[in-house]
Amino acid sequence: MKNRSKKIMYGVTSVLVLVSILVLYRTHRAVPFMMDDLWYSTMLFDEETPIASFSDIIKSQVWHYFNWGGRSLTHGILQITLLLGEHAADILNVVMTLLLSAVVCVMARNKRLPAFWAAMSMILGLNANWKMSMFWQAGAANYLYITVFILFFAWCYLRELPERGRKVSPDAFELANASEALDVSKPLDVHAPKRLWGITLWIIPLGILAGWSNENMGPAVWLLSLAVIVLAVREKHRLYSWMVLGNLSCLAGSIMVIMAPGNIVRSARVESNEYGLLWQCFLRGYAESTAVTVHLFPALLVLGFLVVLCKGVLKRELGRRNVLLLICALLSWGAMALSPHYPDRATFGTMVLLVCVILSLAGKVLDVRKDLAWMLWGVTALIWLRGMYYCGEFLAITWGWIR
Repeated sequence: MKNRSKKIMYGVTSVLVLVSILVLYRTHRAVPFMMDDLWYSTMLFDEETPIASFSDIIKSQVWHYFNWGGRSLTHGILQITLLLGEHAADILNVVMTLLLSAVVCVMARNKRLPAFWAAMSMILGLNANWKMSMFWQAGAANYLYITVFILFFAWCYLRELPERGRKVSPDAFELANASEALDVSKPLDVHAPKRLWGITLWIIPLGILAGWSNENMGPAVWLLSLAVIVLAVREKHRLYSWMVLGNLSCLAGSIMVIMAPGNIVRSARVESNEYGLLWQCFLRGYAESTAVTVHLFPALLVLGFLVVLCKGVLKRELGRRNVLLLICALLSWGAMALSPHYPDRATFGTMVLLVCVILSLAGKVLDVRKDLAWMLWGVTALIWLRGMYYCGEFLAITWGWIR
């Protein structure tokens, strides 16, 4: 019966993954290049001249850095995708969605196929603005694409952080009983993970890319890497040179995006900056509150449910990695208080960090209560349906089925 249930779950999940990929692709095909996409397809300083080569992208981004904003790397990625054309960009967007889902599973140390489907479902279904953060090309470059690099950078550090207890089987269906999975009396597991090949070389450009991403996620992930370094020194674990190099490169990238001269130019055009200090504080407090109570609320609701189930009912520890991810999410949300504008799509990176914790806690639940797999699968199905409704409604309107 266990093997049969497992085969049914994995079979149905495989079908749902394929359906999700098809729906994502069709939705991307239906969303054209628009708004900022049209501007970034030109030389920026000369809107009549379209970009035609990689050197054109470099020239336009140099102008962008000094005259419009500091996110030169993310907008450089955007211009590369625009140069490839709509069809190639649509395929690449789907690939990056799948890659982000995979990185989320790796971060959560939950590599089951249902976890991959759950990651896909939550990235879309818990999204505050799915169209502008994933399907609008400029939004995809600024949030979908760059979050892959941010998570991969964070994973390089978190994998070096020991957790309490011994490692359990990755497949909850193969656990004999709950006592095998839970042993909090164990000391810190100091087993070092396998060294990533060539990390000393590629962690520097990865750190720069993670830091030079956007104004809230870059500094937040830098602080996360710094926290891992501090814990390694405090607990007398081995501190590798790449950890310091990556941290410094991420800091440099964060400074570059925040201190860009173009940010001053762009900020001067924000109407709210002309208001008094008290009114500005109110507006930013309102934006922060809206982000929690509206944009991030679905993800926080699912997270709260799993925290109560895992910590309150099953008495499982959240884990230091999850705590650091939650702190990183809190910092990425709080950092937007310094910005005069907090659009709903800017919560994408924070939402993905919460999804990592959600999947990690789901894995902890299944480690001790494999009979709850169907309940968690059902919750994921509801989130998946929510995401499919978004895309389905948009496609139906686009195709003229709904008027």
